[in-house]
Amino acid sequence: MPLSMPFRSGDLVVVVLHSPRERVWGRLLGLEAAGIAIRGVDLAPWAEVLTLVRTGQTDQVALSTRFLPMHRVETLYLDEPSSGAPSLADTFCDRTGQDPHLFLADPPSPKPSTRHRRLP
Repeated sequence: MPLSMPFRSGDLVVVVLHSPRERVWGRLLGLEAAGIAIRGVDLAPWAEVLTLVRTGQTDQVALSTRFLPMHRVETLYLDEPSSGAPSLADTFCDRTGQDPHLFLADPPSPKPSTRHRRLP
């Protein structure tokens, strides 16, 4: 019987990594045998992230789009409430007043350059 994967692109997840040990919270972009693509933040400074977002200093948050090779992935969790504890997304929303999906949205595309390159 094949294993049914509960993870879909756009889900909020927590990834636990080893070598070095890290925990990342973010929006799942893709999941393959080679690894995981995620847009998120490191959980080590979680309280600081919440404070920066709440005070409007989101440009100071180390939000990034990353590829995590599968050999570093220890565990992948859906971000959901568990045993009465709220999900990280619920905590984020309660503490910052912002929608975590909007916070973790793709960055705006860079504007095309208006300069023309000279050909040799």
